Formats: sequence, structure tokens, C-alpha cells
Amino acid sequence: MELTQEHEELRRSLHKFIDAEINPYVDEWEEAGPFPAHELFKKMGKMGFLGVDKPEKYGGLGLDYSYAAVFNESLGRINCGGVPMAIGVQTQMATPALAQFGSEDVCKEFLTPSISGDYVACLGVSEPQAGSDVAAIKTKAVKDGDDYIINGGKMWTTNGAQADWICLLANTGEGPIHKNKSLICVPMKEKGVTVARTLKKMGMHSSDTAEIFFDDVRVPQRYLIGEEGAGFTYQMIQFQEERMYAALSSLESLQGSLDETIEYTRDRKIFGQSVLDNQVVHFRIAELQTEVECLRALTWKAVEEYVKGNDMTKIASMAKIKSTRLTREVNDACLQYWGGMGYMDETPISRRYRDGRLGSIGGGADEVMLSIICKYMGILPGKRKNT
Repeated sequence: MELTQEHEELRRSLHKFIDAEINPYVDEWEEAGPFPAHELFKKMGKMGFLGVDKPEKYGGLGLDYSYAAVFNESLGRINCGGVPMAIGVQTQMATPALAQFGSEDVCKEFLTPSISGDYVACLGVSEPQAGSDVAAIKTKAVKDGDDYIINGGKMWTTNGAQADWICLLANTGEGPIHKNKSLICVPMKEKGVTVARTLKKMGMHSSDTAEIFFDDVRVPQRYLIGEEGAGFTYQMIQFQEERMYAALSSLESLQGSLDETIEYTRDRKIFGQSVLDNQVVHFRIAELQTEVECLRALTWKAVEEYVKGNDMTKIASMAKIKSTRLTREVNDACLQYWGGMGYMDETPISRRYRDGRLGSIGGGADEVMLSIICKYMGILPGKRKNT
């Protein structure tokens, strides 16, 4: 996909912001715990970064998704995984369905302050027994007059401890599991909403992840996003932006791992020569660089199809699984060439190794991506095309 001068200016602006307002503090945030989302998001909102592809009438820039893709790719410049993931939740996971299907009143109440950075948003889909199997969620929203009464809980909720509102997927009927769910905007300050605990994780230390309970939480039915019963469909659409985000945001991070490893192994001497001079090392790095370029082409193909309005579910799923598996492969290989220093917390490759493992689980596990791809190929068991 050919990018314009305007695309590159957005990239330069975000790189400048990251270098000044994020990367100098990443080590501190990783050590202390969650980064200050309200403070950072407010700065990003003033720059227009939180609504690149959102409607202008709600404070967004009104640009097409290709600009959001450049934004997402540039987030890979951040020297950790937790902060870009939290930003991605705000821009590509909790708000796309609201922007596309929400009423004007609901958008003004929740989307506008999310774009300005006054609100932090989170997405409530996963539950302890319903991670990749979204249709199996148990959280319910039952009508009572003009309100919904919500009971249930959500797990592994990024931004959950700092969020002002949650884009909540809940069962609102007793019909077929793919047609009985709705997306509802729920203020986190409502009575009955409890952040039960923040979760300790293997990586992503600068991002807060929460378990949330809903105990007779009452919200107006007007907080519904779009049509009642269409929530599963809306969430599947929302997932596509999340999966493209996963692939896009990995590109600069992967390139960073390779570039830093080349520099380190060029200077590191073993048995009288640099580590990089060993053919097994520079050949392997060349192979991995080739894989990164293949991922880049596949990912931007998904972006191009999305901008055109075409169904890119299969390509986005391919890009997502390719990016998550390549992230594991690249960071593991590079860490090996760093030797003992690669195992130290102080080195970027160590953090990328820890943070990158989540990709094959979150946003649809690798196995779910493979199932989607098989479905589009017509090779799922019992659903094969006639030959």
C-alpha cells in the first residue's frame, strides 16, 4: 500500500511524542507497576492521537484506517509491550464498535471523552471460562424498566483498574448464543462495579490488568451500542481491528530486536571474533529479517483490503498468527545471541521476550486464528467444500 506524505508526517509526530513522553519513563513504569493512563492519554488526546480514524464530530481526525494503521505500527517504537497494548485497547478494541454503531448521544457521552483522553476505556469480553470462546460468556444484562441490571464478571481486562468505562459484552436474551449478546457502555463508577483485583503477569508489567465483578449494576438501556442482540457480530468486527493492531504494532518492535541484536553481536567477541561473524548467526538474522518483511507485506495487505471495505477476516487472522509466532521466534533467537545479558531485566530483548508471549493468547489464540483461516479455506471438519 502506498503511503502519502501525510501518513509519514503522522509517523514522525508519533515517534517524536514517544521519544519525549513515553520511552524516558518506561523503565520506571515497568518497575512501579501500571503507567499513569489518564496522564498519558490526556497528552495523546491533545495531539489527536486517540481518534485518528474516528469521526470529527466526536473529536476525531476523521481519517481512513490507513492512518490508524500507521499509528498502530508506530506504537512498536515504545520500549515495552504494556503501554502500546493499553493504547491499542483505547483506540482499536474498546471504541471501534461504539464509533461505528453507537447512537449520537452515547458517542458524545463515552467516545468523545475517550478521544480527548479525559476517559480511559477498557473492553469486557473474556471471562474465567470464556476466553477465546466468546460465545460462552455468562455475564447477563436483564431489562428492568428503562434500565439493564447487569450481573457477572470479566477477567484479564486491560486498563480495567484505571478505566472510566467498559465496553461490556453481555447476554441480553435467551436466544441462539450468537444472537443473544449485546455491547453496552458501563461507567466503572456505577454502584455494584468492583475491581476485585489487579493481576500479576509474566510480562506487560506497565499495563494494569483487572478482574471485574458486576453485582446488580444498573445502567440505562440507552447505553446499548447499536442493536440489541447484535453484540457478538459487533465484537467480531471489533476483533478484526484488534488483530490488525497486533500485527502492525509488532513490526517496529521486531525490527528493533533485530537491529539491537546486530549491533550487540557485532561488538561482542567470543573466541577471537565477533558473534555476528559466525555464519550461523548472520544467516539466522537474515532469515528472520526476511520473515519480518513477509509479515509487513501480509499485514499491509490486510489494511489495504480493510480500507477498501472488503472482507479481510482471513488475511487479518493470517497476519495476527504470523506476527505472534514470529514475535516468539525472533525474540527467542535474538535473546540467545545476547547470551547471559539477554536473560537480564535491564536489556530490551529480555522485556520483549516476556511481553511478546501474550500475543499468541490474547485477542484470539493462535488456534482460534487457525480455525478462522480453515473456515475461509473451506477445510473445517464437516464443512469441507465439495471436490
